[in-house]
Amino acid sequence: MTYQKRTKDQLAARVAQDIDEGAVVNLGIGMPTLVANHIPASREVLLHSENGILGMGPAPAAGEEDYDLINAGKQPVTLLKGGSFFHHADSFAMMRGGHVDICVLGAFQVSATGDLANWHTGEKDAIPAVGGAMDLAVGAKQTWVMMDLLTKQGESKLVQACTYPLTGIGCVKRIYSDLATLACTAQGLKLIDKVEGLAHAELEKLVGLPIRN
Repeated sequence: MTYQKRTKDQLAARVAQDIDEGAVVNLGIGMPTLVANHIPASREVLLHSENGILGMGPAPAAGEEDYDLINAGKQPVTLLKGGSFFHHADSFAMMRGGHVDICVLGAFQVSATGDLANWHTGEKDAIPAVGGAMDLAVGAKQTWVMMDLLTKQGESKLVQACTYPLTGIGCVKRIYSDLATLACTAQGLKLIDKVEGLAHAELEKLVGLPIRN
């Protein structure tokens, strides 16, 4: 049976599905920012950006961008009623003080037990520093990763042990990918769900690691 990968928007909707009412959530640079577009208007979620915003809404409509109102990735955002701005030092105090319920980050590698590598691959053109990812990974109550399961070369981003510089150790609780949603546990990977038509054995072959049901 054939299967189709989740699109970026389908993946963002899948992440949004698991965000509870009232949660304070930080969406990392890149694909995680799409999650903001899929949170139902009826559900109160406080979106946080490390440059000092709380209460972000979905992306603005074309032509309505305000480049004085941007997220940490320099993308224009909207502000919901009651939203606020503050100094980035206060924003980092929120992150480090355990006041963020969930952070959703991208990743280059995640280990089966939840180690995270998401800031450097050793390439010359890699970003020069870890930024706020380390603060989020250890400060948020839950760290979720949103990513394609495989690299462009077809290699699994889920590994037994990370070979890239670590952002955090044992911090990732869930991995939302274009093929499956997985939990990282002390015993290794555990399946939450997968795309229709993808056999469990085939998923394990792609990942290269055992996955418990």
